[in-house]
Amino acid sequence: MKLIFIVLSSFILYSFQLQPTLKGSWKYAGDIFNGKKEAAPKEYALLRKYDGAHYEAFVVEKGYKDEKYETGNYTLRGDTCVDTETFCSQPSKITNIPIHYFYAVRNDTLVLKGVLPNGKRVEEYWKRVR
Repeated sequence: MKLIFIVLSSFILYSFQLQPTLKGSWKYAGDIFNGKKEAAPKEYALLRKYDGAHYEAFVVEKGYKDEKYETGNYTLRGDTCVDTETFCSQPSKITNIPIHYFYAVRNDTLVLKGVLPNGKRVEEYWKRVR
């Protein structure tokens, strides 16, 4: 009887556990692309706005209206983020292709690390802004 109670209690507690999300706004802070470190651009900012399962990405430049350049869906499972770009304003070879990243949130920084479909390695850094 105790075992049944423990199993049921664990199941109930697990079912109410909050699922992780990337909800909020994140500003691109640079990356390491195929072994080469690259800083974020200084002339403009790249901003991603995440909700529970989707994101929109914008180019933000002083004196101009924010321009949406990408949208997508994401899911988090353990330490993996599966990102699927659904729209890109420029020609893209990854639209509708799920990309698996290892992800971590360290303090106010989101780190996405993975291998793109072309075999190139990427490690992106995004700082939380809200």
